[in-house]
Amino acid sequence: MTTWNLQETRCHLLICNGGSCMRRQADEVTQAIRDEIKVLGAVKQIHTTRTRCNGRCEDACVVIAYPDGVWYKDITPELGRLLVRMHLSGERLEENIVYSYDQSFIASGRSVTGTDKLSC
Repeated sequence: MTTWNLQETRCHLLICNGGSCMRRQADEVTQAIRDEIKVLGAVKQIHTTRTRCNGRCEDACVVIAYPDGVWYKDITPELGRLLVRMHLSGERLEENIVYSYDQSFIASGRSVTGTDKLSC
């Protein structure tokens, strides 16, 4: 198993590979993002992780950027490549933001809010 040195990492992209996202090109989105990172020589600055379902199936394909805490919806391979370039320059893909973080997650209004989680 690999243990990466993340000391130069500025951005961590979590790419949903759950069922709904897989049906909406998650494999291709993942590959496009990783290819763009390599092309731009940003392997040390941007780390990627494939995840299972993130619970935003209506927004598939979902990509989450940390440490910013930004949740993106409807990401295609083309938008994935653009997302990499924008995050490297400190920008965001505003029209695809579903949630952003500022002490708590704030809905952008560009998608359904979703179902409230039940208390345990």
